[in-house]
Amino acid sequence: MTTATYPFTAVVGMADMRLALLLNAVSPAVGGVLVRGEKGTAKSTAVRALATLLPPVEVVPGCRFSCDPATPDPHCPDGPHEPGTGAARSARMVELPVGASEDRLVGALDIERALSDGVKAFEPGLLADAHRGVLYVDEVNLLHDHLIDLLLDAAAMGASYVEREGVSVRHAARFLLVGTMNPEEGELRPQLLDRFGLTVEVTASRDTEERVEVVRRRLAYDADPAGFAARWAEDEGSLRERIAAARALLPDVVLGDRALRQIAAVCAAFEVDGMRADIVTARTATALAAWAGRTDVRTEDVRQAALLSLPHRRRRAPFDAPGLDEDKLDEVLRQFEDEEPEPPEPDQGPGSEEGDADGPDGPDDGPDGPEGGPGGGLPHDSDGAQVPPSAPEPSVPGPREGEPEAADGPETPQEAGAGDGAGAGGGGEKAAVGAAEPFRTRRLDVPGLGEGAAGRRSRARTAHGRTTGARRPRSTLSSLHLTATVRAAAPHQHARGRSGPGLLVRRDDLREAVREGREGNLVLFVVDASGSMAARKRMGAIKGAVLSLLLDAYQRRDKVGLITFRGADAELALPPTSSVDAAAARLERLPTGGRTPLAAGLLKAREVLRVERLRDPSRRPLLVVVTDGRATEARREGSARRDGAATPVARAGRAARLLAGDGIASVVVDCESGPVRLGLAGALAQELRGTPVTLDELRADSVTALVREVRNVSTTSTARRAA
Repeated sequence: MTTATYPFTAVVGMADMRLALLLNAVSPAVGGVLVRGEKGTAKSTAVRALATLLPPVEVVPGCRFSCDPATPDPHCPDGPHEPGTGAARSARMVELPVGASEDRLVGALDIERALSDGVKAFEPGLLADAHRGVLYVDEVNLLHDHLIDLLLDAAAMGASYVEREGVSVRHAARFLLVGTMNPEEGELRPQLLDRFGLTVEVTASRDTEERVEVVRRRLAYDADPAGFAARWAEDEGSLRERIAAARALLPDVVLGDRALRQIAAVCAAFEVDGMRADIVTARTATALAAWAGRTDVRTEDVRQAALLSLPHRRRRAPFDAPGLDEDKLDEVLRQFEDEEPEPPEPDQGPGSEEGDADGPDGPDDGPDGPEGGPGGGLPHDSDGAQVPPSAPEPSVPGPREGEPEAADGPETPQEAGAGDGAGAGGGGEKAAVGAAEPFRTRRLDVPGLGEGAAGRRSRARTAHGRTTGARRPRSTLSSLHLTATVRAAAPHQHARGRSGPGLLVRRDDLREAVREGREGNLVLFVVDASGSMAARKRMGAIKGAVLSLLLDAYQRRDKVGLITFRGADAELALPPTSSVDAAAARLERLPTGGRTPLAAGLLKAREVLRVERLRDPSRRPLLVVVTDGRATEARREGSARRDGAATPVARAGRAARLLAGDGIASVVVDCESGPVRLGLAGALAQELRGTPVTLDELRADSVTALVREVRNVSTTSTARRAA
């Protein structure tokens, strides 16, 4: 027995999310929805409930690709179909699992039958199932890169292509793309982010009565799903009828010149890239007017459309959260107040904003009704739905009035001692310093060849990339190496009785291609936050360098972690995560001061990497230690420290050798500055068997200039020898 779906109208609150989903139901051309928010906020529940509200679709009987009988796809693998009468069925909602394979998404060809029998035996994938329906991706930010690329291609072209060594299949794949994600687990690639028409931020309500109602309804549904759905059936039906009415009205909605100029002005003011934002905003504003039962687009429609379509498209600095300045939006729209007002609208039907409040349907108070009970629609007033404000940026305190800023350069013993403090608690803590401007860094990678998750950092065997060889398939054949397969089958043709031009191929002859590409790594940052690093300009430069490395990790699809050490011990400031934004926020708030327990930082890193190796053994780690190499610790009671092996420097060296013995690839970013350098960070890199780099060498432009200089010297030497 199938469990009844939780009713859409029973979802409490979340007005923005429900409105965005319903607008896509009214006009699929809007382009889908991305729902961002913390866990447990009914994101998946609302999306799954939407499918039950979509109007049925007419399909060609027996077609596995859901062709429209009025305009069948001429390239359909099950075709050709003659235009005619079809059969109605419910719109599908297809879920794409995060761990799905490429063949499951786009479909699979039977390579053996294609080679031996010449038959295009094709098994449709999820893109074919989602055609003319909804494709739902939960945790879309965790989707592998190669699947994202396939989604981008299908969303852009409205079709899916499957190519296997000269055998190709094409079919239509137009779907409503809906994704949900928790930003704490990592951000989404900008290319895919732009493919979502609308985006909304959801957070759990802090209102006690609303939270009580959420729990009450969920418990009632769990106790009797069918009975709960039946109690909301009338409201579901009313909402379904309103969607159908808005769809029917949509072609009659007029997007006037004034509204178009408003949309263009808003998109230009927020400096969005490209023209997709203008088009999506226009479509959304038109859908909003149809949803309200009107045939003209008003200023409030443009405002609401901008709040839904622009936050994820505005030009922003790295690690900024999506958002839109509503005051700026209102200021832009006010420029059009003096223009000729729009003509008054004709009589409105039921369900419109300004219709008779005492009409047959009563006031439109949204799915939850005026008192939290069921209703037939969503609230839609002239102000639009509220968008949760983005998280405030952490404040960066500067020097107090009259207080000189700490200078950068070599530290005197008095300065170092003041930062270190004498107590075990690491006195002398200084406030957080803002990071310098990030820059493009050189690529730091893990030596050798891995087999981890697809990414853009270290060399690895992957499903995509350049072909380096062939091997027998370990499971289902997904990438045929044609030359190796023919070589394997050729010696057996006479024994198999081949008499014609065809090649007799058996399963044992098949060879799959071995490809080499790039993988994502676990980049674990170990940052020295002690007093020796606390000069304001110096710490700002160091934070800027780490921020640059974090940005590089985001672009290369790495997981990141952050360990800081200062005072008496080391702290795991951020457990390994895909959310580079979270690491940047922790770094920005990082205080400094106290002694330098370098050994504690390295040992903490070793323990974190040991646990992560058990959780994700295929993801190789890269340890990035940011320090000047000094090691000082607070004295413990009763310890004379006469034994040289017990000194902080010796303990740090011993911890570094343990990491080297574990085979951990490492990079030491040498933060020492000034004319007098002790070279301690370089010695630490030797103990780790890692690579030492200075802050200047970390910049990609510095490396490029160095390579150019070496090439120039080499060219000059060659010319001199030739002369």
